[in-house]
Amino acid sequence: MPHPINILEQYWNHTAFRPLQEDIINSVLEHNDTFALLPTGGGKSICFQIPALIKEGICIVVSPLIALMKDQVNSLQNKGIKAMAITSGIKYNELDTLLDNCIYGNYKFLYLSPERLQQDIVKQRIEQMNVNLIAVDEAHCISQWGNDFRPAYKNITLLRQLQPSVNVIALTATAKPKVIEETIKELDFISPKIFKASFTRPNISYQVIYSEDKIYDLEQQLIQHQGASIIYVRSRKMSVEIHNILEKKGYNSTFFHGGIPTKDKQERLNQWMNNQKEIMVATTAFGMGIDKPDVKTVIHINLPESLESYYQEAGRAGRNNENAFAVLLTNKSDEQVLKNQFINSLPSLDDIKLVYRKLCNFFQISYGEGELTTHRFNFSDFCKAYDFKSSKTYNTLQLLDRNSIVKLSQQFNYKTKLQFIVSNAVMFSYLETHAQYNTIVKTILRTYGGIFEHQLAINLVLIADKSETNEKQIIAVLNQLHKDGIVDFLFSNTDSEVIFLQPREDDKAINRIANVVERQQGLKRSQVNSVLNYIHNDTVCKNRQLLDYFGETSDENCGICTVCLSGDISEEKSSLKTIENQIILALENGPLNSRQLTEQLSHQKASILKVLKLLLEHDIIVMTSANTYKIKHT
Repeated sequence: MPHPINILEQYWNHTAFRPLQEDIINSVLEHNDTFALLPTGGGKSICFQIPALIKEGICIVVSPLIALMKDQVNSLQNKGIKAMAITSGIKYNELDTLLDNCIYGNYKFLYLSPERLQQDIVKQRIEQMNVNLIAVDEAHCISQWGNDFRPAYKNITLLRQLQPSVNVIALTATAKPKVIEETIKELDFISPKIFKASFTRPNISYQVIYSEDKIYDLEQQLIQHQGASIIYVRSRKMSVEIHNILEKKGYNSTFFHGGIPTKDKQERLNQWMNNQKEIMVATTAFGMGIDKPDVKTVIHINLPESLESYYQEAGRAGRNNENAFAVLLTNKSDEQVLKNQFINSLPSLDDIKLVYRKLCNFFQISYGEGELTTHRFNFSDFCKAYDFKSSKTYNTLQLLDRNSIVKLSQQFNYKTKLQFIVSNAVMFSYLETHAQYNTIVKTILRTYGGIFEHQLAINLVLIADKSETNEKQIIAVLNQLHKDGIVDFLFSNTDSEVIFLQPREDDKAINRIANVVERQQGLKRSQVNSVLNYIHNDTVCKNRQLLDYFGETSDENCGICTVCLSGDISEEKSSLKTIENQIILALENGPLNSRQLTEQLSHQKASILKVLKLLLEHDIIVMTSANTYKIKHT
């Protein structure tokens, strides 16, 4: 049997393991059920890939993340290792062949989604395979107390019945003690070996900066901490806008979001990985499975939805163990935005029952029928038919999917897409000879900024309403523009397919999942509150706050976060009072913005912003429409 270090060197060109990796690998090789909690950047995949390569047979990897499955399969194949992923959209005959290859074709890795384990053909073939290990990635998904709980993960226990003598390794990057306990129980571990790396990252300075001018403060961070950076934003539109602002200021940046064509994604990723582009402006779709060691700074422009996601995203900084910075820019308005996005859009049980009932009506499914029927589904038409708000309806359908009431196909997010591929001048010249298209084209341009730079998803119903025409006419015009070489137009006449996994039972179907839904939504509220507590708590070391959240205690302050750097609390209170008096004195001469106050007062900007925040909260000063501060007169 080859030694693990030889496999590491042969396929990964490394000569030493990261902390805990070798212990975990040896535990797996000793046939133990093993739980591995390695925070982001800890190298989880190697912990099951190396034992699987050493042992004869195939490793079955269960993962909920299709993109990550594909990335890992591609990475293994590039190393000359036979691996495959069985995702949705594969026809029965093709599935039959792929599973045969796993039995007879010397494959080393088979990646599956948990939903695949419900299929009889998959279960039958797994029983015939020479399985050497079962790896459960994102294992926290099996716990009802875990971030991103997925009931389909309960199917994983089927693998233990099909292959009773095979040991299991469960892996996750973020799990609280309660989640670890439930995960081990659900996976039926016997005498488990548990490995938990510390969540502390001593080289990362966690910074929470109050900012009324985020672009200015973003630039200050990039100036102070030069090197490879990730700037996380909440929307695709903002990723483009921030990138454009930085490019105009002379920064070498690119942007990344889920709507970019695959070829462009890979090109931009390569540019950033090779330091051809120093700054990556991205939505949270970016970063999973990417290991770039020299990231100097990770900056969040918007508040994250949970400390789990924040820790993972911030943890992409400083993987080379050199000093790095995780910066969160926030202001007073962010709190309500976060609540609106992740709390106020949560559907109630009555909302879920209504959407499910209308979904059945939409496809004319009778009570007690519809099981395993497939239907083409246009999300916009569905929302329009019942006057549903799209955000809450989308969340409801996702919830029905996660709880195995319905199954939405992967292209649920796919939209009709458009990009103008000629210059402004050429397009307006074209309109001079095609005046009949004027209204529709100008409506699109005024609705979608950046449509010349990249392909955007467009809402035909919205464009039709704004231009006072109909969808059919919009489609006809865009098809003609495409034919004339003015635009790239990808028309999707259906957003997706929906499969009903259970017979229609209306309220009964939803009542069965009511407890799970309430628990998931309670968890989401708790996660949002934890984020708000994190940004508001300026008396406890930020690193200690994160450790405490994940159930790890420490008596030592990190010494490098914004709280630690603010100095002794009693001294600070005295200093803040001085700054308060100076700010009020300065504002008596007229309104000023934070930048002007920083230039006038001989104090650190962080301290000035802290006092401004306190003065706003105590109604001593107010913001003007010009984003300046002035004294509030009673």
